[in-house]
Formats: sequence, structure tokens, C-alpha cells
Amino acid sequence: MARSSIIVVSASAALLLLTIFQLLAVYGLPQLDFLRMHRVFDNSNDFSDQTPLGAPDSLHEHLDEGASYILGVGKADVTGPVVEVNLMGYADPKQTGEGVRQRLYSRAFIIEESGRPGASFIYLVLDTQSGDTAVRHGILEGLATLGGEFSRYGSHNVAVTGTHSHSGPGAWLNYLLPQITSKGFSKQSYRAIVDGALLSIKRAHESRVLGSITYGAINISNANVNRSPFAYLANPKSERHRYGEDVDKTLSLLRFQRKSDGKAIGILTWFAVHGTSMHGNNTLITGDNKGVAAYLFEKSMRQNEDAAPGFVAGFSQANVGDTSPNTLGAWCEDGSGLPCGFKDSLCGGKNEPCHGRGPLFREDSVGERSCFEIGKKQYEGARKLFDSLDDIGTPIQRGTVSSFHTFRDFSNFTFALANGTSVSTCPAALGYSFAAGTSDGPGAFDFKQHNPGDPDANPVWNVVGGFLHAPTESQKQCHAPKPILLDVGEVKRPYAWTPNVVDIQLLRVGQLIIIVSPGEATTMSGRRWREAIKSKADETFLLKDESIVVLGGPANSYSHYITTEEEYAVQRYEGASTLYGPHTLNAYINATSDLLHYLDDDSSRPPPGPQPPINTNASLNFISSVVFDRPGFGQAFGDVTSQDYASSRLKTAQFQAANPRNNLRLEGTYAAVERYVKGSWERVRDDSDWSLSFRWQRSSTLLGTSTATLTWEIEDDTEPGRYRFHYYGDSKAPVTGAISPFEGIGDSFIVRS
Repeated sequence: MARSSIIVVSASAALLLLTIFQLLAVYGLPQLDFLRMHRVFDNSNDFSDQTPLGAPDSLHEHLDEGASYILGVGKADVTGPVVEVNLMGYADPKQTGEGVRQRLYSRAFIIEESGRPGASFIYLVLDTQSGDTAVRHGILEGLATLGGEFSRYGSHNVAVTGTHSHSGPGAWLNYLLPQITSKGFSKQSYRAIVDGALLSIKRAHESRVLGSITYGAINISNANVNRSPFAYLANPKSERHRYGEDVDKTLSLLRFQRKSDGKAIGILTWFAVHGTSMHGNNTLITGDNKGVAAYLFEKSMRQNEDAAPGFVAGFSQANVGDTSPNTLGAWCEDGSGLPCGFKDSLCGGKNEPCHGRGPLFREDSVGERSCFEIGKKQYEGARKLFDSLDDIGTPIQRGTVSSFHTFRDFSNFTFALANGTSVSTCPAALGYSFAAGTSDGPGAFDFKQHNPGDPDANPVWNVVGGFLHAPTESQKQCHAPKPILLDVGEVKRPYAWTPNVVDIQLLRVGQLIIIVSPGEATTMSGRRWREAIKSKADETFLLKDESIVVLGGPANSYSHYITTEEEYAVQRYEGASTLYGPHTLNAYINATSDLLHYLDDDSSRPPPGPQPPINTNASLNFISSVVFDRPGFGQAFGDVTSQDYASSRLKTAQFQAANPRNNLRLEGTYAAVERYVKGSWERVRDDSDWSLSFRWQRSSTLLGTSTATLTWEIEDDTEPGRYRFHYYGDSKAPVTGAISPFEGIGDSFIVRS
């Protein structure tokens, strides 16, 4: 979360909640009437060729030295409501969805140990802002319901990560703080993610094949920068000099290759760059730069003779905390032409004008050109590595597949540092610089970054923070030098605002260990964490090959940021958003290192730990429902209202529409471009394609009228021919509320070479 608008809304919310509490005391919680989305788990999509080679567990009977593991990949749609719901990431209540540029997906990767059915794990890559406590809980419940072979998957071996896109629908998170700007919790949004994740797992499980895994790494330049270099410089000089950059430039990649014909079935990558290429003024759903990278890679594999049909490319996040895709740096958009302040990101004493610039910012309106460029750089680096893996890759040796998961209460987690000093974490709290935002999404009013000690801010905000919950002296001392703005970890009404109970999880396959981080670790935090786990693993497992350690997240929950103690002391945005005090990073390192032995061959599992609250049935919802739809006077749903085909490279058509929330069209599309081929129309573009966008607009709330505009930015390699737009909608009838599908088709147009 990168914007401080949540602070403004929190002030209003605090007043509103007082009224709500009184109503709750009298009437109890409201009866929440959410639209539950049901989905049939089938293979009726582009991944129908992901079929098992006989009974899945029979795979263990056909092992030889050429097959190290049993592997599965799967992909499914998780696109929630694309309109009238706040986008998750910038925490700006004004950023409400108006359509879709690119559908969102869950990509599932299953690795199972040869000869040991059930010794497996699932790594999910969701095109969402993060993992989430309630989402993970819903996925685990769904797996338990599926039963049978799916009972092998549970809390210990399911990791739910998000790509950290800031342009997906919100209102699905478990805790109240991120729900504030989204007007609460939407079960429609939540179920889209949970059910899509389950469908991707089912497809991955049913597509499992004998195969091998190869690891590789490549450096990618000009795809990320450090947005808080002043805080990074607080780390010891000797430590910084061990690294050539103030962000990690390495993209790590696993290739999944099936034994039967040597074809690749998927890749899983890790690279650290924020999903903030699309700006805070964007209102179309996208997977941001990692969504672009996955789209380009999967598209390139469709005609690749070395790839199997249904190839899945997962571009997972890494130690993303202080990274930015705005590679030209942060500049003052106030006419001065000056860079933002190095220490505090101010422009003439103000925070709001400071904005990061993407590589193509002069061509951007909402960040779309720069987003595609940063995604393309990740794709190109991954593709170059993929093509050379046979020569430079490191095989993941046949060996143990293991995992563990437990919970730890970080409101007061006491442990010993390496020097023997006993320290503790604190109940979650956010500092003043949290409200300042970042150059990716600046805050408002008089907040600024680099604000340790006593904050120099408007005293009104002291009142706001105290109104929610006044921190005790011990809480202030525990978080020092962070000045506490929102003591969120100690606010429980009407339910928990942020997590105090955090996920601790590691995964292992052979010599590779995956740290599953619930927070956004900064560059140096990730380096320290990986190094600590690698050192302990090499000592514990005595592997034939050196261990390889990667970090993925934010996963399973969202615990905001994880900085080093030195960065924390600077109190820029990342430090102020480190929830559990200055020892947060060391607490995570301690908790994971101490449990590392559970990844040994025949080890048991750690106790589950204290369970976090699940708020899906208790959460408030103030999102207006769809009342009804009507077409314009004298028109029908799907009628064309306007068309603009004058430009040779940009075509648009507008239709009489209905609210897209009536039907999420999962595994389907709202918009399509069709090409006339041999007497019939064939679909060549849909919601999954970056070049085709769908924008919905309410014409009249009173009358229930609306329009949908389809826009195609024609790519240079588009085949010449005759094309047309095809719109798919669903209307809600007045009185009965019946949902009826309809279609609209535009006039044809010619695309020339």
C-alpha cells in the first residue's frame, strides 16, 4: 500500500465507526447479503490439454534417473469486479475500477517428490496486491472439500503469493485497515480469487507429469531502482560494498520440464520490482508489469517447439520493499524541473508533487507504456535465460521435497539476537511517514518521509491517531524511533485492523529453499534473510550442492514492510510501515531459521501456533449493489452507440451496456476482436490481451443506463484483414433481479499492413 489517503479516510471512519458501534450494540452485526460466485471446476478452457498420464499416483511407479520430480502447472482466472470497486494498492478511495485492460490470473505450480506421494508443495502466484489470511483460509477450506488426492495439500505446503499489482480490484482482504478505502469487504471479489486459485490448483494437480527442474539466474538492468536510497545508505558501508547495486538485479528462474518428450511445461521466476508501473489515476484492471511479463512469455511459448501446450509462466515477486519500476527516478511535477528531495522526497516543502517516472513517462497517461516496457524487460531477461538453460542451468538434484508452516504472534515475540541480547517485537503500529506515501504514490497534507523522533506535523493528526487508539508509553518505547500515527495492532473494534499473528513458512525442493515472506522485505532485508537461511541450510542439510535460496512474497497474509534496523531508524515510508518495531526483520530470520530443521527428509511438522482471526463473515460492507440495468431510450442492450475507425492504429466502438458486476465472466471475456477468416469470424483478441481494453461508464444512476467502450491499439505485427468488435454483457432486470446475457457486435473495419 503506497498512498496516504487511507489516513484521511481513517479519520472519517473513526467518527463513522462510533456511530456503527452504537448500532451494533443495539442491533448486532448487519446481515450481509453478498453475491457469492460459484464456479464449476472443469477443464473447459485453453488448458484442457493439461491432462494426467493415467491415475496420478501411478506416476510414482514409473520413475527412473531421468525424472527427478512429479510436476504440475495450472492457470485460472481470478478477475473480480472490474467496476465500482476500489483498486487495491494505492489506498486511494477515488481510484475506483472502470473496466479491464488485462484479466488477472492464479498460476499454480506443484512439485512432488519422486517415490513419496504427498511429499509435495503448491506455490501460487496470484495477480493480486499480496497474499491474504482469509484468501489462504478459503483456499485451504476448498482443498479440504475437494478431498481425495487433494487432501495431501494443507496449511503446511500451500503458499499463496501476490505479484503486488496495484491495479486489481480490492475489498477482499481479511483486516479492516485495507478495507477502509474499499468501503468494506466484497465476497464477490473474495470468491473470484479463492475459486480461481482452487481451479488453478486442480488443473495443476490433474496435469502432473514426471519431469525435472532446472535453476538459472540472470541480471536485468533498467527494470528497477531503489526509491529510498537515503534509507539504504544507512546500512553499514562494508555490507553495501558487497553488492554492486542498491536493488537486486537478479531474476531467478525454475524451468519445469517433462520427461516424456523433454518439453517445458512452465517457468517460475522471482524478480524484485514494485507493481506500481500503472499510476494511481489508472482505473482499468491489470496485472501491472508482472502481468505483462507473464502474458508475453506465455504468448511466446504457443509456437515454441520446446514448450508443451498449456505452458504456464509465473512471475513471482521478491524482496520488493524499496524497489520501484519508475527507473528515471523521482521528480517534482510542480514546474520546477527539480528532482525530489533525497532525504524526504519533498518538493518545495510539499509531498504531493513528488512522482516517480517510468522509462516512457512522456508517453504515459496512466503509466500504461512504461508498464508494458518494464514487463517486457522481465520477459526478455527470462526468455534469454530460458533459451540458454541447457548450457548454463543448474539441475535441481533429485532429493527432498518438504515444507512447513506455522503462525507466530509478533505482538510480543521475544528472541535472542546473534550477540545474545534478548529483544521483542511490538503490537503492530504505523508511523507518520506511512502517511507520506512514496514517489510511486505520494501522500497528502503535511506528512513527509524521513521522520524519526517527534513528528513535525499538524497536531490534528495526533488527535486522529489517539482517537483510534492512544499508544501506551511501553508501545511508544517499543517502536522508537518510530513516532506512532496509527496504533492499529491494538485496535480490535469492530474487528482486527491489521495482523499481529504472522505466517512463517519455508519450502524446499532438493537444494532449493523458498522463503515465503508475508511482508515486503526491502533489498537489504531480503539479502540478510536469504543469507541467514542459506548459511543455516548448508550447515544443517550437508547437501551435495550448495543451497540456493530465493524469497517470494508478499504471501499468505499482508504484514506491510520489513526493513533492516538501520533503515527503520531513518523512518522513511518503508520503516514507518514496518509493523512490529525495529526488530521485525530479525524476528522473521529467527523464526524461520529455528524451524529450518523441519525441512529435513523425515522431519515432523511444527505446532500450528496461534490462529489468526478470519473476518470473512464478520466484515462490514458499504459497497452499493447493482439495482437494475436499462438500455437508453429506444435502444436495446448491445446496440452500437458510436464507432471511431478513422485512425489506422486505434479503433474504438461504444455499446449500450449493463453493469459488469452482474457477471464476472470468469474464464471468459467482456470484449473481443474478431477476424473474418474463410467465411466465419474467429476471435483473435480478448480481455487477456494488453492491446484491447474495456471501459464501462454509468450514464445515469437513476435510469440504470450505461455504456461500454472497447478500444484496440493495433499491434505492428497484426495480420492485415477484416475485423470487428464483439461485446459480451449481462443485464439485471428491475423488480425480479433476473440476470440475462446479451451481445453487441460492431461494424467491420479493415486493418492494413
